[in-house]
Amino acid sequence: MPDWTKSSTAPTRIAILVFESFSNLCLANCLEPLRAANTLAPRRGFDWEILTMDGLPRRSSSGLMILPDAALNALVSCDYLFVVASYHHERHDTADTRRALQWAARRARVVVGFDTGPWLLAAAGLLDGRRATVHRDLLEEFTERFLSVTAEHARVLRDGPRMTCAGAMSALDLTLGLISDHLGMALRLDVEALFLHGDLPVAPAQEGAAVGDPLVRRALGLMRDHVEKPLALGDLARRLSCHARTLDRRFRAALGAAPGMVYRHQRLSAARKLVENTRLGIAEVALRCGYESPAALTRALRRQYGKAPRDLRKS
Repeated sequence: MPDWTKSSTAPTRIAILVFESFSNLCLANCLEPLRAANTLAPRRGFDWEILTMDGLPRRSSSGLMILPDAALNALVSCDYLFVVASYHHERHDTADTRRALQWAARRARVVVGFDTGPWLLAAAGLLDGRRATVHRDLLEEFTERFLSVTAEHARVLRDGPRMTCAGAMSALDLTLGLISDHLGMALRLDVEALFLHGDLPVAPAQEGAAVGDPLVRRALGLMRDHVEKPLALGDLARRLSCHARTLDRRFRAALGAAPGMVYRHQRLSAARKLVENTRLGIAEVALRCGYESPAALTRALRRQYGKAPRDLRKS
């Protein structure tokens, strides 16, 4: 059963090693969800730094120049080492790169390869005896080249302290998974809603989706559609043609929380967005989010986020 909420005493540390001709989209799909999680969480959940092999800037495949924080040899330790490569992976696969990746892997709890990054990890021997994936255009060649790696067609794969993903869109799946692993499903759903406008939970299930249960996805859609006038849980179950106990069991299995808790979280998340991003008064926000009075909403926001509406608006 997943954890609905989780807290950590210190941010998860991520080192992101980028190679020349890396994918902008891949890097953004790593960084932007982490940035959003830090914004929405009660305390900072992730810290990261951008590294290159020599500490010099690197240009993406679309020509965007990125200035790193340091060279790879400045790495002391991290929870995750992200290896982000895209084009020209064979050019990057040198003896120096292999030695550097082996050295860096000893300083990371988990090593993650993105796009063609798994090729570089495999060349360094870091995927030997493990399951892994790579960009689909390289999968057949990867399978033939690295006989000690079990190559599979997948969006994201984890095998022990190694993770691999197949491309830029898979990077979003992987990063959202890290958010739920470290900060809980509630925050993951908030980040998904911020970037995907809530479409994912009610669309057909996708590999890597936060919610695979179709009943739970339909229920989440109904909850979002009835924020201003919340449905009683019995009415919600009837609209879904199921028993309330069934709904409760499926929510706990999929999200680690009862339907009522998830519904309340959605309403408070909507209220927080209105408070932070509009000039609406608290009375209007309360009305739009199904609270009977401004005082009731203020108490609920303080319990959920530890701040009164005026403090949320200032922040």
